[in-house]
Amino acid sequence: MFFDYEKEPRRVIFCIDVKSFYASVECVARDFDPLEKMLVVMSHAENTGGLVLASSPKAKEVLGITNVTRKYDVPDHPDLVIVPPRMNEYIKENMKINTIYKEYVAEEDLHIYSIDESFLDVTASWKLFGRTPIELAEIIQQRIKKETGLSITIGIGDNPLLAKLSMDIEAKHNEKRLAEWHYEDVPEKVWSIEPMTDMWGIGHRLEKRLHNLGIRSVHDLAHAELTTLKRNLGIIGEQLYAHAHGIDRSRLSEKYIPEERSYNNAQILMRDYLKQEEIEVVIREMAEQVAARLRKAHCQTECVHLSIGFSRAIKASGSGFSRQMKVPLTNSSKLLIEYCLTLFRQNWHGEEVRHVGITYSKLNYNTYVQLDLFHEPDEQLKELKLDQLIDEIRQRFGYVSLVHASSVSSGGTAISRASLVGGHAGGMEGLQ
Repeated sequence: MFFDYEKEPRRVIFCIDVKSFYASVECVARDFDPLEKMLVVMSHAENTGGLVLASSPKAKEVLGITNVTRKYDVPDHPDLVIVPPRMNEYIKENMKINTIYKEYVAEEDLHIYSIDESFLDVTASWKLFGRTPIELAEIIQQRIKKETGLSITIGIGDNPLLAKLSMDIEAKHNEKRLAEWHYEDVPEKVWSIEPMTDMWGIGHRLEKRLHNLGIRSVHDLAHAELTTLKRNLGIIGEQLYAHAHGIDRSRLSEKYIPEERSYNNAQILMRDYLKQEEIEVVIREMAEQVAARLRKAHCQTECVHLSIGFSRAIKASGSGFSRQMKVPLTNSSKLLIEYCLTLFRQNWHGEEVRHVGITYSKLNYNTYVQLDLFHEPDEQLKELKLDQLIDEIRQRFGYVSLVHASSVSSGGTAISRASLVGGHAGGMEGLQ
């Protein structure tokens, strides 16, 4: 089966990415050239578990630093600048950039894909600003550079898929940071993408499944039997086949907001935790915080997952443990805390802990109350009302307006984390 491109929607889509966004914002704030300065944004740089969140192009090129490099793996270089994250500043810059985009498209034709990447459908508007889509792209590049100091890369395509691929595969690697792909370019440009994981939507696990079917390239995927793909991969196989032919019929103006399939929270602790009571304080705090997110989304969970990572000093004996348990549908803080502590106590044997993660999955979205047969109904209703009251107080006055006494102890992290944005510092650290 092949597609008739004459019958496919042909729009003008821009996929725009801000180059090394976090690191570039920090460079501009310090009057550095974002393309020439070696700079990394590192969370918790004060301890050995510090994590690189972003690195400038020059830091990647010279030192080989990637986003997820640990502090202890960062080379010692006299020209390297290490700064803490300022998530509020990145959000502010993101809003400024997207406000500029809205001058060129209607709001429904702007899709903010992530904090550093957006899609614009300029089909109905590009002729108002330039003689060609490329000219409009250059105008937007110049405005962003002038008003924010940041460099952007733009891929242009007949649909969101081709725009994204043209940006990732071609525009990011040429001097103008611009590329334009059409349906007619698919055989030459899409089928030649390698490795397969460079194709949008194909990760390493999916690549292995395709290899097991004898499919080792995007070209192979485009020429595979559709029935074989559907039989082995289901609807994903059908979608992959369409993507291999450059087909994407989605419209930016038709927003789709999927329900979450899980809610989770994880943190790397500022030090090694050895005392059981301290570790359990952190678990209690996190279990309660994620439970509050369930209630806000009007859903309940029937699967609780706890992951514990051990200190780097003892990883020779194992990196930690990850366990889950099926539970009766609930979003009760009290019950979910009990389940998380049960998993911890059954699997922890005195090791030093540095990482804690909690996930609630197998969600059920509803508005009714599911009572647990093993607990008194009146007590459960009292707990529900208490949870709702606590949620309302924190929503109105902030999380730290009402905390458990244990959160004030040496092991508690909830109060300090309440000021974080996206799990990282949001303030002016490093600039004052």
